[in-house]
Amino acid sequence: MPRNRRKFSPEFKDEAVKAVILNSRPIVQVARELSINEGTLGNWVATYRRDHADEEPALDVSERARLREAERLVRELKMENEFLKKVIMPAWRPHPGLMRIGAAVRF
Repeated sequence: MPRNRRKFSPEFKDEAVKAVILNSRPIVQVARELSINEGTLGNWVATYRRDHADEEPALDVSERARLREAERLVRELKMENEFLKKVIMPAWRPHPGLMRIGAAVRF
């Protein structure tokens, strides 16, 4: 049984994409508000970004500094996260039941 596909006007697509790009809103949120599939809107946004990639303005000095600081913070948090994973979940466990809290250990 063939499906009835919804057709969207170019104006509707443009407005949906602008709602995501200009307002920095999540694709999922805009898609829900417009009652369209988030994958569809994601494709429209990706196409727009690909077609308009050269139109994005270059970062000024303060934006570049903020970007560097954010990247540094992300690196630090990733390292901290990896460390905490190792502390909480040690690589070596003598017996699977030993790490369970409140479980009786039997050999």
